[in-house]
Amino acid sequence: MKLLDGKLISGQIKTEIAETVKRDFLDKGRNAPHIAAVLVGDDPASHSYVTGKEKACREVGFISSVYRYPSQITTEKLSEVVTFLNNDPEIDGFIVQLPLPAHIDEQKIIQQIDPCKDIDGFHPANLGKMMLGLPSYLPATPFGIITLLERYQIETRGKHCVVLGRSHIVGTPVSILLSRKASFGNATVTLCHSFTTDMPSITRQADILIVALGKQGFVTDEMVKKDAVVIDVGIHRVPADDTRSGFRYQGDVDFDKVAGKCSFITPVPGGIGPMTVVSLLQNGLKAAQKEV
Repeated sequence: MKLLDGKLISGQIKTEIAETVKRDFLDKGRNAPHIAAVLVGDDPASHSYVTGKEKACREVGFISSVYRYPSQITTEKLSEVVTFLNNDPEIDGFIVQLPLPAHIDEQKIIQQIDPCKDIDGFHPANLGKMMLGLPSYLPATPFGIITLLERYQIETRGKHCVVLGRSHIVGTPVSILLSRKASFGNATVTLCHSFTTDMPSITRQADILIVALGKQGFVTDEMVKKDAVVIDVGIHRVPADDTRSGFRYQGDVDFDKVAGKCSFITPVPGGIGPMTVVSLLQNGLKAAQKEV
């Protein structure tokens, strides 16, 4: 078993981005790429992600701004913020951190974002381009999964990839990316969800198993075939008496039981999380370079 070390690979990519920022922006007297995040409410996971994004921006030489609003903000007021960022020439790209409070029309906000500044890759224009294999911003977590497979030279062509979870943030887009005619695509993809019957019989067929269900420890060793590649997207904070913080992180995969059967597996934390952040930086660099 080998770990797919997202922390290691994301560090390598950040070094590459920092070199590009210096060479193509700072050394030429151009402003550094500037990306922003809109953060609504007090969701701990959202705050943690945005804090990680700010830190990563500093490491690569980006300018980073965060616009924070209370959970009571209306759809109309948040819409005004999006319009402001769309029209701000100093902002190359931005995200509206999801999930939003239940009273906000999430799709209305996403669809209002200028597709050229949509570095989260959730606007229908970018998702449509992704479907067609055209240049676009890819959703950060699926982008990170594909990049991790590519950097470890894990063959996807002709492999059976099973994806657990069909969200528009992870499951559905990664299933499309893996099935596309591309160097790290050409897989046969099965997408499982809450209405899938006899899921273990399907997961046991997977050469590559991607788990994004949001259910702690859902995948056990009985659900994984020998030498499978397992990508765990889930992250859950659970109490732990043996740590200084009083908690630890676990994924959607029962790592201790599953790891011994795998050829490769992502750890939690340190797997897909860092790859998601660095993928956002890669999209931000594209935005600053006007590549999309």
